Amino acid sequence: MTIEEAQQTVDTWIKTTGVRYFSELTNMAILTEEVGEVARLISRQYGEQSFKESDKGKDLGDELADVLFVLICLANQTGISLTDALARNLAKKTERDGQRHHNNEKLK
Repeated sequence: MTIEEAQQTVDTWIKTTGVRYFSELTNMAILTEEVGEVARLISRQYGEQSFKESDKGKDLGDELADVLFVLICLANQTGISLTDALARNLAKKTERDGQRHHNNEKLK
């Protein structure tokens, strides 16, 4: 699935199953919550924190998909093509950071 197809699929789902988009402010709060769930799982899976009973059965892929879903909702609501935005962002990073990381002693 392309990013454009994902945006269309989410839009269709929202308009049929989800009824309507939450407000942008509500979706921003939901995005923050979902990113927190990813952070919690990563800190337990890859960091020093131990799993709690409530963490069992959580799937990182599913949690990342929750983040992506809300991010796509925000893009759709604000008229942003994530395909175009990502292409522009990668071009910016390439121009700005083309040699920076190669020259970083910490990365060698």
